[in-house]
Amino acid sequence: MITWDNFYLFALPAIVLWGAGAVFALFSKERSRWTIGLTLSGILVFAAFITGFWLSLQRPPLRTMGETRLWYSFFMGISGLLTYLRWKYPWILSFSTVVGAVFAIINILKPEIHDQSLMPALQSPWFVPHVTVYMFSYSVLGCAFILACMGLYKHRENYLEAADKLVYAGLAFLTVGMLTGAIWAKAAWGHYWSWDPKETWAAVTWTGYLLYVHLRLFRRNTPRTLYWILIVSFLSLQMCWYGVNYLPAAQQSVHLYNRS
Repeated sequence: MITWDNFYLFALPAIVLWGAGAVFALFSKERSRWTIGLTLSGILVFAAFITGFWLSLQRPPLRTMGETRLWYSFFMGISGLLTYLRWKYPWILSFSTVVGAVFAIINILKPEIHDQSLMPALQSPWFVPHVTVYMFSYSVLGCAFILACMGLYKHRENYLEAADKLVYAGLAFLTVGMLTGAIWAKAAWGHYWSWDPKETWAAVTWTGYLLYVHLRLFRRNTPRTLYWILIVSFLSLQMCWYGVNYLPAAQQSVHLYNRS
């Protein structure tokens, strides 16, 4: 039976595999098979833990903040690999590995109490698609954030072109997450939207990325402005994900993940 106590046995090998894949990417002029194989192996190791932990809990591991960090690390590996395969940036896996590793190490150093209980509102068919779609969108937009930081350091036109595709995909999944959340909220609490602190920050984040899309369509803004919009939008996304948990106004929020 796989429990949270076994997490480090999966996380550390996955991080090593991702790191080795990132090193091969940095020193390979072409797309490296070793990079793909090692990174994919790390993803599969992470997937094995999530599957075993899910079976052990007998519920989706999506309830607590630590469990959402688990999925973010997993999806960060996938998004980094997809970005590498599509645009061949040799450095993207280094950054995605660092981000995924940070959240995995936080989970190792800050274990949580995990039980099988789910509040009635979470016993919904919308629970799994809503949270997983959101976490995948966060990882895709995380890759766009990495590109924006690199663009501020040294701009290349293809960085914005790649960021466009990532934002289109990330914003689409973010929108689906918001829509499924609204449908779920209507069934669980009787309303589609209540301007709960988390919902408010979700709307702010969505608006930030939508602003980027519209400005790119008009092509009247400098690359530096566009990069900053991506960075600020991603910071807003972090606030939406876990920052609101520390706001006094959010202590009675139904979205508060730091309740174990």
